[in-house]
Amino acid sequence: MNWMNLRLARQLRQPASRCFNTSRTYTADHVRIVEVGARDGLQNEKQAISLENKLELIRRLSKTGVTHIEAGSFVPAKWVPQMASTAEILTDLIQKPPVEARPIAYNYLVPNIRGIENLVKIFEQNNHTNPPLQADYPTPPPSPQATPEQTQGQGPITSSHNPNQMSSASNPAVPTSNATGSQSDRNTTEISLFAAATESFSQRNTNCSIAESLHRSLPIIELARKHSVRVRGYVSVALGCPYEGPDVDPHKVAELTASLLEMGCDEVSVADTTGMGTVPKTRKLLQTLKDAGVLMEDVALHFHDTYGQALVNMVVGLEAGVRVFDSSVGGLGGCPYSKGATGNVSTEDTVHLLHSLGCDTGIDLVKMAEVGEWITGVVGKANEGRAGKAMLARMRD
Repeated sequence: MNWMNLRLARQLRQPASRCFNTSRTYTADHVRIVEVGARDGLQNEKQAISLENKLELIRRLSKTGVTHIEAGSFVPAKWVPQMASTAEILTDLIQKPPVEARPIAYNYLVPNIRGIENLVKIFEQNNHTNPPLQADYPTPPPSPQATPEQTQGQGPITSSHNPNQMSSASNPAVPTSNATGSQSDRNTTEISLFAAATESFSQRNTNCSIAESLHRSLPIIELARKHSVRVRGYVSVALGCPYEGPDVDPHKVAELTASLLEMGCDEVSVADTTGMGTVPKTRKLLQTLKDAGVLMEDVALHFHDTYGQALVNMVVGLEAGVRVFDSSVGGLGGCPYSKGATGNVSTEDTVHLLHSLGCDTGIDLVKMAEVGEWITGVVGKANEGRAGKAMLARMRD
């Protein structure tokens, strides 16, 4: 028996012992995917992408079962031309929200106070408000009784009833929303803000020091709280920097993560922006975070697959207790400030991995694969979602 799968299966069956933060209302074996394709995936594309195609991408993603989607970035168009239509995207999602069974959180990157002021202005123009933020949610119930396959450490890759459906695609433990009110009232708008683990990357990316970037974040968080907007922090280049090399100090990452949480971030996504992370480095970083008092329930992991290590690093994160991962449909993405950094790990490969380990994501892999095939065709890039391509090819046969 594979000891890694056995260990992970045991961890997945353990009920949580603390009150989960914000949106963590699922059972202990649920893994939340944050789909970043519409923002991080498109921001570095050279070919112009129309507003219609961006909105179509978001709407197609909304039908896959994913509940958290990066929708845009309130950055000046001269910095990131692909994000110039973010205001129109937010307005459209408020006025004509996708109608799905569960509420969806749409996230927007804001680099400075002006970014969130523009977001709030759109709220006011559309007479829109987020539902009130809640400090704590009840601890979710224990996971349902494990299947024999999960007990042995390896969940079935496909359903015995439908070979094209993942075994956990319809897990009844994942609740659907029974909230009343319009879809716009049930959906939420969130923001992300940015910090870097090295001074060189901070200067190149935000034109300020790490300390100054944290200082700039304070009024952003304060204004977000006034409007019930959940805040997500990013710590970039956590496992390797294009300017300072592959050996980023994990203690610096832990210090930054703790600072962002203490400042009021609901969650911090620790990002391997360059894809330099390896199993030993990832494991050391996560242990350093724990030693610094950071709870894994408050951490997400964001991997790029530059060196083909994203999925194995994800398993390391699962073993450490992380239950939130960022991924991009079709493997779209790449950092404009990190030469050679390929796209984010694909959502299709991520979901396939998680389902094969007996985790639940609530995501329909076939639908996600179809989105990946469509959007990579639109932008004219190779589809890096290997699991999705294989599944669609098998279905066509």
